Amino acid sequence: MQANPPVHVAVVMDGNGRWATKNKVTRAEGHKKGADVARQLLEWAGEAGIKYLTLFAFSSENWSRPQEEVDAIFHLLVAQIREYRQELKAKGVRVKFVGDLSRLDPEVKESVDSLEAELAHEHKLFLQIALSYGARDEIVAAVKKIVLAVQENKVSLPEINESLVQSHLFTQGIPDPDLLIRTSGERRLSNFLLWQSAYTELYFTESLWPDFSQDELGQALSDFAKRKRRYGGRQAVATEQSEQCEVI
Repeated sequence: MQANPPVHVAVVMDGNGRWATKNKVTRAEGHKKGADVARQLLEWAGEAGIKYLTLFAFSSENWSRPQEEVDAIFHLLVAQIREYRQELKAKGVRVKFVGDLSRLDPEVKESVDSLEAELAHEHKLFLQIALSYGARDEIVAAVKKIVLAVQENKVSLPEINESLVQSHLFTQGIPDPDLLIRTSGERRLSNFLLWQSAYTELYFTESLWPDFSQDELGQALSDFAKRKRRYGGRQAVATEQSEQCEVI
């Protein structure tokens, strides 16, 4: 187990398409290889002592991709849920999907809902999957909920603060990520966890996601362990958000 690991690691799994082009296979095959690595990441994260893992699986912008590719991605998701749900349960993985799930096809929505329900009481690792997710959409949705609460006299203006906003995000109840890893050489957040990543440590790697390995995760965790996290203050603080943090 990694010494003093981050409590929560978020990952932008970027590069499936470029990996497919590089290896002269279809983009669908690239996404399948990426899904296989994501499955392995669960094992590696558990061994490293990570308690929360968030994966950026499909962004709100990804809906603009060719319909054939979008259909292939969701067909793969449903197949993965069907194939690995018992493995997830055996490993004690709780799963939560976050994003605008109203846009999902009924079959896909039923699959993600049933997986969440079946694994709702697991507690060894919390896997959060960002699906049809955009951080700006998330913040706008939170603002709308708060405005409605004000109009209904459930919330007063003085009560609106960071904690209230956070409680209306898709990720409510989940600690902010300590470390965010992005693959494929891109160095931006791409509308991912913008609110939650205010003080997150960022790690960028040139590896395409299907080439990501346990060794590379170890490098990211070692790099994280060297960071001095000040959260805007002068003194460095512990890298773990809280020694009391438990998977909910």
